[in-house]
Amino acid sequence: MAPQLFTPIKIRDVEFANRVVVAPMCQYSADAGVPNDWHLMHLGQYAVSGAGLVITEATAVEAIGRISPGCLALHNDEQEAAFARIIAFFEAHGAAVPGIQLAHAGRKASTNLPWLGGKPLGEDEGAWPTIGPSAVPFAEGWHTPAEMDRAEMARVRDAFVASAKRADRVGFKLLELHGAHGYLMSAFLSPIANHREDEYGGSLENRMRFPLEIFDAVRAQWPESKALGMRLSGTDWEAPGITIEEAVEVSAALKARGCDFIHVSSGGNLATRPPVGTTSIGYQVPLAQKIKAGADIATMAVGMIRDPQLAEDIIASGKADFVALARGVLYDPHWAKHAAEALGGEVAYPNQYMRSQPKYWSKAFPEFEKAAAD
Repeated sequence: MAPQLFTPIKIRDVEFANRVVVAPMCQYSADAGVPNDWHLMHLGQYAVSGAGLVITEATAVEAIGRISPGCLALHNDEQEAAFARIIAFFEAHGAAVPGIQLAHAGRKASTNLPWLGGKPLGEDEGAWPTIGPSAVPFAEGWHTPAEMDRAEMARVRDAFVASAKRADRVGFKLLELHGAHGYLMSAFLSPIANHREDEYGGSLENRMRFPLEIFDAVRAQWPESKALGMRLSGTDWEAPGITIEEAVEVSAALKARGCDFIHVSSGGNLATRPPVGTTSIGYQVPLAQKIKAGADIATMAVGMIRDPQLAEDIIASGKADFVALARGVLYDPHWAKHAAEALGGEVAYPNQYMRSQPKYWSKAFPEFEKAAAD
């Protein structure tokens, strides 16, 4: 029986050769939001890696929505043209479906590059104003965001729609909205960051109102034939943050509006890490499993998944529909090929790499097979 990790799956009209996903991973290497040769190399290698889906890093819908000055954006023609170059590579050489994650960093924007400390930018470093559901900084020493009024919320909603239209024109087949990790939509969902007293704060129904408005606006413009989902934090790990029970409710509301999948991670609204004992190999898989079962929606599981057998077990047991890797594929860009070899599965190889498949080694060099047998 073929390993379930390498079975195909279809969402709307988009067909994925297998369940391996290259998760969004910020590279902090863009210039004014424009992808460059680094991004072509970075994403291009995954296009031919054997993965079924490759999702670009968090891509801001406006300049102030970038995490850092080096983050990608998609709100002008120069950025769109540079993304088109990358998609052209996928279409010419890749087997993976190209996806994009659209995001707004909210109160966690305007920070330096990680290798330069990752701290909030100073005025002499080009800092820009940040926004959020409430005027509550992410942590001590961080910028205090301006509390968004209705006009600002409408502007950001429309920015998501405009970027989604550009992503469609470029040729992306899957769109993921970033509602996790303490960024703007995640901040609205979490009582840690959302202290509003209007119809966008307080109860879960109110806190999810703005993210749902963004989703509805994008869903109305994103083609029916293409996949659309959301990344959510399944928990903030600490009170009064969002809980897995609330995340299930948000996911169910999204499904009712035409959401196709939930990419499940956790945390991000606090500067602290998850409590000791909660992080281990595959530690976020139970969150994906609960959302899949509770909201009856396809899920992507991510987080400390590097072992092929663990990935296979997640899919085969029905805990999630996709397995997403980030650090694992940074360490091993050919993880999907190696996992297929370990599990007895098949993935696509580009013609230029076809002869590298282990099954051909013994045919080209019979002495290798004899040596292995001895």
